[in-house]
Amino acid sequence: MTSIVNDSERSNRKYLVTGAAVLAIAAGAYGLGRVYPPLGPTAGTVGPADRYISSQVGAKDVTLGDTSVAQLMQTDAFEVMVRDPNFRALAGDPGFAALAQNRAAMAAIAADPKAFAELAKDRAAFRSLAQSAALISQSRARQDAALAAMADNSAAFANLAKDSRLLAGLANHSAEFAALSRHQIALNAMAMNPAAFAALAKDSASFKAAALAGTNAAMSANARAFAELAKDARAMSALANPAAFAALTQNAKAIAGLSSNSIAFAGTAKAIEAMARNEAAFASLAQSPAQLAMAARAAAEMSASFGNSRAINSASLAALTGHSAAFANLAKDSRLFSALAGHSAEFSALSKHQIALNAMAMNPGAFAALAKDSAAFKAAALSGTNAAMSANARAFAELAKDARAMSALANPAAFAALTQNARAIANLTSNSVAFSGTAKAIDAMAQNQAAFASLAQGSRLANAVSAAQAFNSAAAAASLSSRLSAGNLAALSANKAAFGAMLANPAAFAALADNPAALAAFSRNSAALAALSQNSAFHSLANNASFASALQSGSLARAISQAN
Repeated sequence: MTSIVNDSERSNRKYLVTGAAVLAIAAGAYGLGRVYPPLGPTAGTVGPADRYISSQVGAKDVTLGDTSVAQLMQTDAFEVMVRDPNFRALAGDPGFAALAQNRAAMAAIAADPKAFAELAKDRAAFRSLAQSAALISQSRARQDAALAAMADNSAAFANLAKDSRLLAGLANHSAEFAALSRHQIALNAMAMNPAAFAALAKDSASFKAAALAGTNAAMSANARAFAELAKDARAMSALANPAAFAALTQNAKAIAGLSSNSIAFAGTAKAIEAMARNEAAFASLAQSPAQLAMAARAAAEMSASFGNSRAINSASLAALTGHSAAFANLAKDSRLFSALAGHSAEFSALSKHQIALNAMAMNPGAFAALAKDSAAFKAAALSGTNAAMSANARAFAELAKDARAMSALANPAAFAALTQNARAIANLTSNSVAFSGTAKAIDAMAQNQAAFASLAQGSRLANAVSAAQAFNSAAAAASLSSRLSAGNLAALSANKAAFGAMLANPAAFAALADNPAALAAFSRNSAALAALSQNSAFHSLANNASFASALQSGSLARAISQAN
């Protein structure tokens, strides 16, 4: 009996809210066109990065015949959220509508509000990070190459990072030191006594003659080594470079220590050669020796996170840094990540059908039998007669036409993983904008299955994500050190997680940085957003295309007021 009464009350509430919404839409349609005119590209965009164009609502978008907002308020998600004090506070804040308009930034912030809470209080710092993300996104390929070089030679770079001035000197003149590193004995002799070679280094002909004659006192103990060096045109050209020889002199003691043991020096030589192959990337990072050293240490930590896995490669490293925010979210649930990593090919295929995947995760029991019979599943999906599929008939029809997705469903272990992690997957897939980053992360996992499977052990993923965020921050600070103030560099270092999210969608955050009302609204409501961040009903509402319209018109706030 109680159930019947509650259902009746819920139904009455929905009808009341719907009526209020329709009236509010009719009253607000004209006002929307005046207050929220459409926005297009404007001046002030950072560099040549794509401008994020927020889909604003005008009078033409909201008409008397448009019931989309009313339909939004009839959803189960709205029925749940209408009673939530945090949601009511957000809906009642006029500035929150400005934030909701920027769906990509909103999704990133809602996924990790704590990462942005302090940063949002300082608009200048927020703008600086957004601009930095836009600039760095244009040179991702170079940074990925530098990261791969560091990770492939992690032990050597970790050792070099102990002396940031030495590392920067080698990075700034990597081609020259790569040539000289092939003559370890001669390089060691010069580093032990650089003053004795200073004059000869300025005169290649004299150096070569002395080396081949074997008569120079400073070379005599290693005559054969210097004779070999004299025959190497690249090494001689390196010595003739005043800046490179100055770097040798300034770091003589450190280089002498490195080159004193030929076996130990072999790893260092490989690291120097890797820098030479990516000369522009390392020269850019060397603008800040301290940040370059931090980036090298972070790369070594990322490499160590994979354990002894031989499957680690440049693609898996780039995926971690490029989608650090998505992986950080996955790291919160180790069981979920283990399931995704263990069946990454299947979930990669299913992630192309977010709506259908969400429906299955919301009610896995209804699909268990069908998942065992591909033909029956396909027939039901294409006919649109299955009750569990009817609300999302089009999405299931598209899934049924996808052979890879159907094959994924037919894998008993993969479907079991979906069932066992149904609630978590439902939360992940409740917001299509937020899920886009996760889908890319899953695709990367599918392309590097062994590497990411190794991260599913213990705290390896969390460690790898932390190192990836540290690398992003240090690499950006190093590359942009000449453009950023000390305060902005400090903000970059202090907000690694937020910067990682900005890197995933720099245009959206550049737009948010130019919207003081949206930033102020987030700052005022950061606690409420933090409380709602794990609420799938909230993400479902925020993902609805009519959500921002309802907020802007005020109809949502009025409907909530009447419903309570």
